[in-house]
Amino acid sequence: MHLDLDAFFAAVEQRDKPSLRGRPVVVGGTGGRGVVATASYEARAYGARSAMPTAEARRICPPGTAFLGGRFAAYRRTSDVVMALLRELSPLVEPVSIDEAYVDLAAGGHDLSVPGVTALARDLKARIAVATGGVTGSVGIGTSKSLAKIGSELDKPDGLTVVPAGSELDVLHPLPVRSLGGVGPATAERLAQVKVRTIGDLHRLSLVDLTTLVGLAHGTGLYRLARADDDRAVITDREAKSVSAEETFARDLTDPARLSAEIDALAGRVGVRLQRSGTSGRTVTLKVRRYDFTTLTRSLTLPQPVDDARQIAEVARRLLAAVDRSGGLRLLGVGVSGLSPYAQGDLFAEALGEVTGESTEVTGEPEPLPTDPAPGPAVVAWHPGQDVVHTDLGAGWVWGSGLNRVTVRFEGPRTAPGPVRTLRADDPDLQPADPPDWTTPDGG
Repeated sequence: MHLDLDAFFAAVEQRDKPSLRGRPVVVGGTGGRGVVATASYEARAYGARSAMPTAEARRICPPGTAFLGGRFAAYRRTSDVVMALLRELSPLVEPVSIDEAYVDLAAGGHDLSVPGVTALARDLKARIAVATGGVTGSVGIGTSKSLAKIGSELDKPDGLTVVPAGSELDVLHPLPVRSLGGVGPATAERLAQVKVRTIGDLHRLSLVDLTTLVGLAHGTGLYRLARADDDRAVITDREAKSVSAEETFARDLTDPARLSAEIDALAGRVGVRLQRSGTSGRTVTLKVRRYDFTTLTRSLTLPQPVDDARQIAEVARRLLAAVDRSGGLRLLGVGVSGLSPYAQGDLFAEALGEVTGESTEVTGEPEPLPTDPAPGPAVVAWHPGQDVVHTDLGAGWVWGSGLNRVTVRFEGPRTAPGPVRTLRADDPDLQPADPPDWTTPDGG
């Protein structure tokens, strides 16, 4: 079984912030060069998606869209509840990221008939929704990891797909070739040049033809996956040593602006994966394959771990500047290693002093400040979406901040949409708070 929680970061935000339910929500870096980590399904309807520059998401999403920084502690707490439910099903659970896991149902001694696993999955989905306060997940069940993963993608959100033994190819072959793990835009473009657009088209290629097109290792892997040949086991102790992304280009690249844009895109993918898995790393590595197929790697170890796409991209560009690019590059890769558990302060790094939350619709008029604040102590850097508590007004979250002011909506996971108030950013009665508890009426 493969479980994938639906638009997880955004779903947790909508659970904890009732005024955002049913509205477009984008979670990620909210600065000018930030990257989207997760978009709610309401935001996806306008084209927002993971790894997209936040600036682009702002252009395509309507007024009233909430652009929030992340609250990793809230996501981790919810993920822990879900993973505990999975471990009740089987001793073999493999978390892939904070919102995704494989489960070996055979190891749990369950009825493995189609009706048996269907009933098990429906019960699990219902228990997850209750235990998490309404977060949903999509489930795929099949005879291999790849089939289960594809199944969980076929009926999102809140879906359930069971691929019976013996029907694997019937399910696989009509699907776009991009449905297979490892088929990115460049590989898909190369396959399309020989009229391979579906997994069924891929199945008709010989192993020799496929490895000639995309290389020995990649071609062999795709050849097996197109035949539902995947014997990978569920591994309970799955600790990644690095996170990376790479792209092979249909034509060798020489243009510096295009290479810089490709690094931004790769760093965005790496940053999102680091944030979703709750890790950061100190070593940034650039991989380059030149026009003559020579492959080079360059690395830089930083004093502090990073997970922010902007910082990763800046380091990768510095590394690229020291590489001979004459003749063109046919592949670029960006990776981060030396991983460690996530540091909350790094999540979706934000430029201090920026006015944030300007696209979030406010219900009601914020209270005006009588006068501009006098010079005083250093102002707290408030971040959009951050949990706060006020001595008199109670718990809430930061709607936006700037110009020595902070606007807060006072509400919680089990309240009605709450009032909005604008306060001085250095108000001594306003303090950062832990994420609210969705299981208690007062959110304490």
